[in-house]
Amino acid sequence: MSTRVVYTDLDGTMVGPRGSFWHTAARDLTADPAAALHDLHRAGVALVLVSGRTFEQVVEAARIFAADGAIAELGSVVSWDGGRGVHRLTGALPEEYAGRSPMDVMAEQGIVEDLLARHPGRLEWHAPWHATHVTDALLRGRVDPLAVDAELAERELSWLTLKDNGAIPATSRMTLVPEALPPRVYHLMPRGISKGAAIAWDLERRGLTPADAVAIGDSVSDLEMAPAVDRLWITANGATVDGMADLLAAVPNVTVTDAPMGEGWAQAVLASL
Repeated sequence: MSTRVVYTDLDGTMVGPRGSFWHTAARDLTADPAAALHDLHRAGVALVLVSGRTFEQVVEAARIFAADGAIAELGSVVSWDGGRGVHRLTGALPEEYAGRSPMDVMAEQGIVEDLLARHPGRLEWHAPWHATHVTDALLRGRVDPLAVDAELAERELSWLTLKDNGAIPATSRMTLVPEALPPRVYHLMPRGISKGAAIAWDLERRGLTPADAVAIGDSVSDLEMAPAVDRLWITANGATVDGMADLLAAVPNVTVTDAPMGEGWAQAVLASL
């Protein structure tokens, strides 16, 4: 066995509809993910959760799944020892803002409010989950991230980038126009921060190399984990997203699972043991 650690995304990957670990994408009951998790722990392979959720949320989920570590806010925070060990990545945050959180800087300059005004009805806060994020502005809607990055560069804000973190169901709380549905989740954050960069830092901390690790995800942002691991698995639900096929073709060490979400996650785990 060569795999020493499995890094996994949570929503849409390890857990399925409404964050359930016990339901398939079709909302049928399944014990396959739990059985795979049991086998992973029995094999002594470390599990690290890698998510766009906040530090507190991911650390709590890590306790539930008996994970050995947690990476939060799309790679912004690496933690271990039940959240007692913490390392923060700041990426391309300008030196003049050293010691301050990216969210504080964005709030002071009204960056997010201006972005929302430029894309009315197509972009909004991912409320209420956005409220406790420190490094990234958590948004939802449907825009072209590359076009938004170009807008930011024109405003001399090229240290920021908009990252696509996958699809979510539309709900009545959203105020998006029909053209922005079904919505996607976006993270506005400093460049240089990624799930892959966080994994690379964590592997070095553990004294391991990419050859010792695999990663599992479902979104465009999860593709950034590929250079940091030996094998990246993308669950079937993520592979069907518009434009994903072309992106997958450019990743030499990626494998798409046969099934979506939890069932696909179980396949990836068992194949890695």
